[in-house]
Parts: sequence; C-alpha cells; structure tokens
Amino acid sequence: MAEAMIQADGLVKIYKSKQTEVLALQGLDLTVETGELTALIGNSGSGKSTFLNMIGGLDKPSAGSLVVGGKNLFTISEKELVRYKRDTVGFVWQNNARNLLPYLSVLQNVMLPMRLSGSRKKRDRALELLEMVGMSSKKRSRLNMLSGGEQQRVAIAIALANSPQLLLADEPTGSVDAATSDYIFDLFAELNKNGQTILIVTHDVALSRRVRRVVAIRDGRISSEKLLKESYMDRIRESSVDWRTEDTQDEYVIMDRAGRIQIPKEMTGVLKEGGNKVKVELQDGKVILSSGKKEA
Repeated sequence: MAEAMIQADGLVKIYKSKQTEVLALQGLDLTVETGELTALIGNSGSGKSTFLNMIGGLDKPSAGSLVVGGKNLFTISEKELVRYKRDTVGFVWQNNARNLLPYLSVLQNVMLPMRLSGSRKKRDRALELLEMVGMSSKKRSRLNMLSGGEQQRVAIAIALANSPQLLLADEPTGSVDAATSDYIFDLFAELNKNGQTILIVTHDVALSRRVRRVVAIRDGRISSEKLLKESYMDRIRESSVDWRTEDTQDEYVIMDRAGRIQIPKEMTGVLKEGGNKVKVELQDGKVILSSGKKEA
C-alpha cells in the first residue's frame, strides 16, 4: 500500500500572546491518501487555515505528529523545510497578489519557481502548464491585463511548476464567477485523474458537493466527513446537476481515538434540554443518544 500523503495525529496548535492563549487545533487526526482530491470546510476560526498553513510548511505544530510526503514536519531542519516548500507542496492562494509578481509576464511568473529549483527546460515546462490551464495565449501578459479568473488559472500553473507531490488550494474559487469556478474544478478533477494529490479549503458549496471526500473541522478537530454518493460518482462534470442544492453526499460523524464525537449543531439543541448530561444506550446494536432530562 502506498504511503499516505498526509498523516496528522493528535495535532495541537497554541498561539500565545502576553495576555492570552488561543487553542487553534485540539488533537486533530486526519489521513489523506496519495492521489486523493479532498476538500476541507469549516467556519471561520475552526482551525482549517491553521492546518493548511502547517501542511504548507508555513507554521509549526505545538504538539502531535504531522508527516507529509514522507517528511516529518516536527523534526525537519530549516534547510530541508526550504526544499519541502519548493518541491513537495504547491500553494494556490485566494489572494492573487501572493501568487503572481505584477512586474513579470505570465510566462516569467510560471518559470520563476523552476529557476529557484534549478530545473532544466523551464520555458518548455512553463508553456506546457499554460496550455493545460488554457492561458497560453496570454503568456506575454502582465497581472493588470488579466481578469481574476485568468490570474487564478496562472496561479495553478505556478503551483504546479516544480511538479509537487501535493497541491494545496486556499479558497481557489472565492473571487471568481460561477463559470470560472466550474473551469477551475474541472482542472482540479483532471489533475487528480492523472494522479495529483489535492487538498482544497473552500466555502464554495457547489464546489464542495462535487468533491468525493469533504472533511469538516469544528473547534480544532475533525467533526464529520461527507462522501459523494455512488450515483453521483461519474457525474461530477455534468452541467445538468445542480451542485448547490442537490443532496449529493452522505455525512458521517467522526469518532476520534479517545471515542469522542462531535454532535452536529442542529441536533445539540434537543440533547441540551437536560443540561450537559446526555444519556447513551445500546439498543439492538445501535447507539442511542437522548437528553438527560428526567421525565416528570
């Protein structure tokens, strides 16, 4: 069996200031297999951006274990970390100012990561990537000559320049129209079909409902996973499917290694009728949770 691309175990991140401590991750466990296309969702402050930055080598965990592409990000040296960020992961940011240098042409932007890594045949590789993202006709253009969607497509080409093992995308469709969003998803799907491992952080409902596996983070831990229903597996590129409203996925609550689960928020109101006590029973092979409220 191939080694998992991402293996996070009991991951903790604490941000400290003089006055406060913020617990951003609280024992997060997650495995992403090589070749998976996975989406990460969660409310603001849930910990998903912290987790993505750790995987990208931009932030360090406080405790736990994090191995990406066979590299232990707890024990990696600074020199190895530079190589890791250059060769193992490619990053597509929502803010295109972090993806592109405005004084370089599109072609020069895509070639830049390859110059830093010493790759050969930079121009040929850059032209190949621009053809793949549909931007070869704009290779001489600069940032101010491109639409937001065009900039994002170039950003994907840049992220792929050094053939990373893992592609990370932070809200890749957050600032583009629906048609461009569809184009970007189709591009990710094609890359994944060819073996590219991809992790996307997104608030885009339509995009997340087309992904085979969606992981939800709540309060610094994995709370649930959504898996694409079998009937939609071969339809992810069909325009006839309304991905914003159709029920395309089955949702599963995740139990951590300590046996803890997070009850979906829409169900906790019923359980809280008895205060913070919840009755747990085993009936006919089923675990039944009910309010701890005493009968009158």
